[in-house]
Amino acid sequence: MLDHVFTDAIGALRDAFADARLERLAFEERFQTDLLLGDLTWETSYGLPGEGLPARVQADMTCVWPTWSQTAYRNWYIDDYTEPSRILIQIVLRIQGLAELPAVAPMLEALPALSPPIGAEPLVRTGPTIESAYGADLDDIEHAAEIGYEGAYELDEAGLADGSALDRHFNALGGWIASLLVRLGDLDLR
Repeated sequence: MLDHVFTDAIGALRDAFADARLERLAFEERFQTDLLLGDLTWETSYGLPGEGLPARVQADMTCVWPTWSQTAYRNWYIDDYTEPSRILIQIVLRIQGLAELPAVAPMLEALPALSPPIGAEPLVRTGPTIESAYGADLDDIEHAAEIGYEGAYELDEAGLADGSALDRHFNALGGWIASLLVRLGDLDLR
């Protein structure tokens, strides 16, 4: 069994999503290693229960454990805490299967500029992305919109020593994401 603070964070996030009754989208989870740089990346997608595949609204989450965080963690482990480790977090909320280009303003009004604090800092909302996908005959057009949140979770010395801090810090994230998906789904978009 791999015992590492990054896998503990992944477990805490999975628990937070399960507690919020979010549904993990099948085949949408990846754990990758950058062989050249050494960064670890975990990606997953969750949707509201019963949405099906593809889900009309979904949350795509990416967590990155950079090489320099691994070095800081290793230094702490050998009793030389010099700087905190960080997990970089990106959450992208996606609404798809739209018949017409969505208005951006109602989406931004429905979503807060900041997440609840994750540890000491909240995630910050980024600008929206609008996507149009055309079918082979160019008459079949489907639109989607994405709005992201980005930031970092800083692991202090107490958090490194006791994994329960991860559970406390990530617990609110599941319910918050579920509420944002409901807000997006409730918008009057065709």
